[in-house]
Amino acid sequence: MLIGDVARRSGVSARMLRHYDTLGLVRPTGRTGAGYREYSEDDIRRIFHIESLRSLGLSLREVGRALDDPGFTPAELVDDLVRQTRERIAAEMELLTRLRRIGAAEPDDWEDVLQVTALLQGLGSKSAGARQRAALSSVEEAPVPVEALVEAVLNETDPYVAGALRWALAQSAGDGGGDGGGGGGRGEGDGEESGGGLALLAEGLGSPAAEVRRRAVQTVAALGDGEAVTALLRDALGHPDLAVRGRAALALGARGEADAIPTLIDMIVGEVRGVGGVKGSGEAEGVGGVKGGGEVNGVGEVEGVGGTKGVGEMNGVGEMNGVGEVNGVGEVEGLGGAKGVGEMNGGGEMEGVGEVNGVGEVSGVGAVNDVDAADALAALASDPALADRIAAGLVARVTHGAVDPAARRRLTQALADIPGATTSRALEHLSGDEDRAVAFTARYLLTRRGER
Repeated sequence: MLIGDVARRSGVSARMLRHYDTLGLVRPTGRTGAGYREYSEDDIRRIFHIESLRSLGLSLREVGRALDDPGFTPAELVDDLVRQTRERIAAEMELLTRLRRIGAAEPDDWEDVLQVTALLQGLGSKSAGARQRAALSSVEEAPVPVEALVEAVLNETDPYVAGALRWALAQSAGDGGGDGGGGGGRGEGDGEESGGGLALLAEGLGSPAAEVRRRAVQTVAALGDGEAVTALLRDALGHPDLAVRGRAALALGARGEADAIPTLIDMIVGEVRGVGGVKGSGEAEGVGGVKGGGEVNGVGEVEGVGGTKGVGEMNGVGEMNGVGEVNGVGEVEGLGGAKGVGEMNGGGEMEGVGEVNGVGEVSGVGAVNDVDAADALAALASDPALADRIAAGLVARVTHGAVDPAARRRLTQALADIPGATTSRALEHLSGDEDRAVAFTARYLLTRRGER
């Protein structure tokens, strides 16, 4: 069969058949008397084999080796082709995503296209400084789509860059708070971008990676108080990740949402941990019971158990009078640690200090769970309709037999800024509690309430 007939039958051009001949892939079995290439049925069959292997992504050199090397085993080559194909698909998907985001920014001219492209490249830079500058510039210089910012913040490990990205997202959401009222990069348009950003954050909450889940809920909390954002935070209250539940509860409490109350109380008890950089469960040792003096590390200087003034600040409760002079009980800072080491001088036995369980390892920056939760409950209690409900919830946990002593004291302290008759009655009852620390705290809080 002549080359023209072979080309028509196989679909391979005559030019490519000549190239195969030059490479030695398919050499015609013979030639005509006039010198034209003449292909046999075996030659044509080999051409079809070559085309089949090329369709799998093999190069012509690999095709020749596959057909001519008797010791050739395809497994390794096929695995390599799979890897190359995945890499090619990933690169194409990245390009497609970038093009979609540029299109979503609705550029007016090529200058806008180049500016958006530069910002997207900045968000993906290896330099934290470049990523931060790109995040800050995304608000003023070019309307980077919200989805690009969300993807960046979910993968961001640098806390400063993450903060800049959350700020940019909050600005991008506009006044709609992510409810679909803000689209594009500056809170204008039909809201498709904001909705897409919330959808990506919802996916982040379901990520198998704990850090991604926590970045997602922290970002949602920063997006304002729109209905869609609030609904997503309410859903997060039932999340299996305790840290996600706690962060959602704090955000909802700041929005005045009563749904957060049970989780906030759980945080004071210590059943929800890991918010604000506290991780692990562990046990904080070295507090123990203090008898007859000695040093108390991380508590501060305690003088004159029988004296009657000045307990300093106690978890935001304020100055305690009439309990014994306690100077500088320790200053709990945002790292979850208590500063200050002092001596306890004076007679008597200081009981009921016990061990502090469930504190665990502290890392990162952020406040201790129970303090944040107590503040959120105090803010919610400014609504008279919620004050008694909050007080009843705290008291119910104080009287629950399964709650450890340290948690009972935290719950009692949390009653400090909860107004109402329910709180007053509870404090009167707790002033006679068998736990001396609970009783002292309750009596002090009653005294403060009487002075107001």
